[in-house]
Amino acid sequence: MAFEDFKTKDSVVLVYTGDGKGKTSASVGLMSRALGNDWRVAFIQFIKHWEVSEHKFIRNIQPLYGDKLFFYKGGKGFFNAGDLSAKDVTPEEHKLAAEMTYETAMKCASSGKYDLVICDEINNAVNDGLLNNEDIISLIKKRQSKTSLCLTGRNFNPALLEFVDIATEMHKLKHHFDDKFLANKGIDF
Repeated sequence: MAFEDFKTKDSVVLVYTGDGKGKTSASVGLMSRALGNDWRVAFIQFIKHWEVSEHKFIRNIQPLYGDKLFFYKGGKGFFNAGDLSAKDVTPEEHKLAAEMTYETAMKCASSGKYDLVICDEINNAVNDGLLNNEDIISLIKKRQSKTSLCLTGRNFNPALLEFVDIATEMHKLKHHFDDKFLANKGIDF
């Protein structure tokens, strides 16, 4: 196929999923690429309520980009994750937080104000039953035609692949957590 035979799209839907490390890191890289292209970006966080390095980074660069970079942190922590879960948060509070975060994502995606909306850890929220597959489909379909959408998190439902343009699965080959080592600041969070 010749290069001339290829077309372009006004926007795409991307998914970063899998049990391996790097989904949020890939979305932060995508954010930096978009901002470097003078795009307006919304970064919506569905799970991580604690202060992680990417949140600090986004807050540090926000003054440089002004209204071109919107950041919303709406999660209440990992849901039903044993010792790692947010034990003081009820299932109802988790669900409400996910729904409010989803509403923010929907407003950003459907507003026409942003060229890229990143929904970090939204796949976890769906897998945990805090949101559902129909929410993902609605978000994809109701976004503005020129707004690209990035969905990250484990356990993306393969039945939804027909609605996306690019899907990448990060597969864990090895992670020191399995040997009972905690995550490293600056590397894992």
